[in-house]
Amino acid sequence: MLKILGKTTSINVRKVLWTCEEAGLDYLQEDYGSGFASTQTDEFRQLNPNAMVPVLIDDDFVLWESNAICRYLVRKTGRDDLLPVEPQACANVERWMDWQASEFNNAWRYVVPALGRKDPDFNDPNRIAAGIEEWNHCVAILEQQLQKTGAWAAGETFTLADVVLGLSVNRWKMTPFEHPEMPAIEAWFERLNQRPAFLRHGNNGML
Repeated sequence: MLKILGKTTSINVRKVLWTCEEAGLDYLQEDYGSGFASTQTDEFRQLNPNAMVPVLIDDDFVLWESNAICRYLVRKTGRDDLLPVEPQACANVERWMDWQASEFNNAWRYVVPALGRKDPDFNDPNRIAAGIEEWNHCVAILEQQLQKTGAWAAGETFTLADVVLGLSVNRWKMTPFEHPEMPAIEAWFERLNQRPAFLRHGNNGML
């Protein structure tokens, strides 16, 4: 059975758990990270030298980086609907996944600790304002894309792009600041809420 190392409060662990359920995979999840089993041990660093979660163990195969894990899982199960085989369709899905892991994720690096977690070390109002502006800009890019497709992030069907972006947008919606109106985002989010795995691992009250 697949083993996933990482605490369920981690947004990156949750995208892997959501992917497992969409792909119909059984798995064993073990809590690692702050407040749970340490990732700073030599044993864990042998699995992931970055000492971060999630880590996937599939027999003697070990994989880290959450988006890479998601890709591996759907390819392992032949779920071409979640990640197409055809090169251009695949690149379209992976483009949005890579954008989520870079620009979108970086936009919230200061805002979430400041407003979502009330960390006293993140109290610079200028950096908070700049972060909110950048975060809203990223969501506006996705808004424009969803207006074009009228359905899902990468086109007419649900894919891995929606998994990784769904968790990101859930975090945006939950962080307390004034959010601009994004009607296509709201309609897409309602579609995500029809998926039981998203309710368990995405829109489940966790930031």
